[in-house]
Formats: sequence, structure tokens, C-alpha cells
Amino acid sequence: QVQLVETGGGLVQAGGSLRLSCAASGNFVRFNTMGWYRQAPNKARELVAIISRGDGTFYADSAKGRFFISRDNDENTVYLQMNNLKPEDTAVYFCSAKGLWTTGAYYDMDFWGNGTLVTVSS
Repeated sequence: QVQLVETGGGLVQAGGSLRLSCAASGNFVRFNTMGWYRQAPNKARELVAIISRGDGTFYADSAKGRFFISRDNDENTVYLQMNNLKPEDTAVYFCSAKGLWTTGAYYDMDFWGNGTLVTVSS
């Protein structure tokens, strides 16, 4: 059983910052890729940023220059530092983990957290 738990969401004024954390737990060794997606009201879920085990990163255009993703491989935790937040960043932010390695096998599977709400007021 693998569980992803996000923390760090909340209400912030435009121009402010938040740091999201996602801790993965369960019977596994590591994930290949971890990342963040978001879903605003009445919109589809969209990619925000992803990071590989080797710290390669990819950002959505909306996140470039304002958001920064990092991970702690020893703790199986991924972070999203969000700066200069805008009202359009308001969404539920979901942690994602892909490509599960256990001590005996690899599983090409995706895992998701339950999400944490970020609200940016104008």
C-alpha cells in the first residue's frame, strides 16, 4: 500500500508564497518521478511541475520563474515552493508519483494524493 499525503495549502494574498510538501509512505524503495498537478474549479487537472530521481525538472509555462520543485529521495518527499502567487493559481494541488520500485520489482504505476487547497486572494 502506497500513500501520498500533501500538506502546506491554505489562503494567501496575491504576491505571497506557500510551500507544499508531499510525503510518500508504504512498502516501496523509491519512485522514478514525483510532481505536482492542480485542478481549478470547473477546469481539468493540469501539470504544474515534475522532478525525476536525478533532479531533472519540467515546469508548466504558468509555473516557470515562480514555482520551484525539489525532492528528498531519502525521505521520499517532494516539495513545491510557490512564490508571487496569483489569484489564477487558486486550485487543489495534487501530488503525483510515477514508476514504483520495490526491493524485488518495478511497477509502471501512478499514485496520487488527495490534494491540498490553495486559495489566492486578490
